[in-house]
Amino acid sequence: MSTDHRIDALSPGTFSLDGQEVEFGPGDTLLQAARRAGHYIPHLCWHPDFPAHGSCRLCTVKVNGRSGAACTIAASSGQEVESDTPELNAQRKTLLQMLFVEGNHFCPSCEKSGNCLLQATAYQMGMDGPHFEEFYPNRRVDASHPDLLLDLNRCILCGLCVRASAQEGKHVFAMGGRGVASHLLVNSDSGQLADSSLSATDHAANICPVGAILPKRRGFVIPIGQRRFDSHPVAQEDEP
Repeated sequence: MSTDHRIDALSPGTFSLDGQEVEFGPGDTLLQAARRAGHYIPHLCWHPDFPAHGSCRLCTVKVNGRSGAACTIAASSGQEVESDTPELNAQRKTLLQMLFVEGNHFCPSCEKSGNCLLQATAYQMGMDGPHFEEFYPNRRVDASHPDLLLDLNRCILCGLCVRASAQEGKHVFAMGGRGVASHLLVNSDSGQLADSSLSATDHAANICPVGAILPKRRGFVIPIGQRRFDSHPVAQEDEP
């Protein structure tokens, strides 16, 4: 990166997003500036509390014709950014379909339905079926904790719980394995959540965007129809 680009990234300015001018501030990424201006770029692993991770790739955009993750690219004056295009949305839809078949995401029976970012994003992208053959993986369900349930069948490996727990200084979670064998690890001698330092009030216990980490004895406290994405689509969502 040239010196001029480094200076530009630390200075306010504007870039073009799908033909509309978007203002950005010092240190902003494309995703941060777009969200602040009310523009929706699909994402799963990004959260305003943490540095960008760039793992889900749903926020992939084209900047001056080159592809990159909007959550990691520094905003710079004069950028021509494309996001809401048939090509990019088709890629996002395919990624979502792959996520659904790589886990057991049965939305009608999931307590997270209506509050699930994966489900809401699939609706936004027009996904009406899994398309690919489902894997039906047999992943661990850990009900050992007195207050929390960990269902790895629903984990999308976004890493948010890992980052949240690290920020809290507990380091309860980590990622292990590679490719289709990638999975969430619990940092305890037994590998069980009950033997970890995770508390139900921890940020790491409440940040999961899907139904992988759920509180016990609170199922359907908020009825279906009155949940986060029941009243408005994810594209109209404010920052979490």
